[in-house]
Amino acid sequence: MSVLPIQKGADNPILRKKGAKVPEVSKALKKLIKNMRETVKAEDGAGLAAPQIGESLQLCLALIEGKMTVLINPEITWKSDETDIEEEGCLSLPGLQVAVARPIAITVKFLNEKGAAQELKLMDFSARTVQHEMDHLNGVLLVDYLATDHMIPQNEQTA
Repeated sequence: MSVLPIQKGADNPILRKKGAKVPEVSKALKKLIKNMRETVKAEDGAGLAAPQIGESLQLCLALIEGKMTVLINPEITWKSDETDIEEEGCLSLPGLQVAVARPIAITVKFLNEKGAAQELKLMDFSARTVQHEMDHLNGVLLVDYLATDHMIPQNEQTA
């Protein structure tokens, strides 16, 4: 197993590309997942998406209820109407913190690392983490929220 280099930069083409669906859980994919686990642990991150390590695939790891969980070809099937705004950071954009509004609850379906179909209802931090990692799978970065109403203006952050 090895720690992989993190792709960085808002203009990095691999971070801006929508990842391809994972066709099967192969031996190579399992090795990639192990390396991603080592990488996210070494970086002390809450999650890691395959594009962040140079692989344009629909694959991510996310801290769900305290456990680093593998999500292959994840799809959000439901989002709550209620949202909250929290600051998020990103391993690919070190030093940047952006306040992002996200649904507080989601339902996500995905394949686990054994290829078995899963569905989870997630709340709060777990829901936010999965949504952040899934943004990476679709070429969306935190900087994209700077130009939207998903950010608290600087003058309102101290209120």
